[in-house]
Amino acid sequence: MAQYSLKVNGKTFKVEADPQMPLLWVLRDNLGLTGSKYGCGIGQCGACTVHINGEPMRSCSLPIDGVGKAKITTIEGLSTDGSHPVQKAWESVDVPQCGYCQAGQIMTAAALLKKNPKPSDTDIDSAMAGNICRCGTYNRIREAIHQAAQKS
Repeated sequence: MAQYSLKVNGKTFKVEADPQMPLLWVLRDNLGLTGSKYGCGIGQCGACTVHINGEPMRSCSLPIDGVGKAKITTIEGLSTDGSHPVQKAWESVDVPQCGYCQAGQIMTAAALLKKNPKPSDTDIDSAMAGNICRCGTYNRIREAIHQAAQKS
């Protein structure tokens, strides 16, 4: 076990964890931030996506030892009240069905819009390609991202 000082959602947390423990489990089990979900465990589905220094990353395959002094943002830190333009668009377009993948989808979409405020369908499809939605709401996801782009 090792001690880590993590910057998560603008706060600093001290945690003790095995150096190889995935960031996802530190966030969920040690810090109680359960918005990021476990989907596949190998970084292929996107349900565990968080921002590391503003970049979308899969927290299920990132060992805590690799985080260093990076700033981590989870879905809980995107906005405290669901007022982020992507979150509001998700609600407006009624994107979720089961909702399991939505935190990862939203985090990926927010990172896309920060880099590219007016993405094309091709830009959206490319950025979101690593996020799997078992319910198949991809058309609504694209629509919500376009709507969020208009309001950001």
